[in-house]
Amino acid sequence: MEAMTKKTTILFPPKLYKRLERISREQGRSVGQLVRDAVETLYGEGGVAARLRAVEALSRLDAPTGEPEEIEDEIMKGAIER
Repeated sequence: MEAMTKKTTILFPPKLYKRLERISREQGRSVGQLVRDAVETLYGEGGVAARLRAVEALSRLDAPTGEPEEIEDEIMKGAIER
């Protein structure tokens, strides 16, 4: 586990914090660990944000779309025509 070297203060609405406390008790983890895991999931390497950037990059490609069998047929035709 990486050493914790940075600290921040986060203010939560009471209702949300109570929910986080309940979840932390159920999972046997601290509220801080829940928050770190959530941030890592959304913004960490390979997190949601990274996957969304990858999807955006793929959507800009001029690649064939359709059913897998149709795409495979297009690829095979291109290989044979060479």
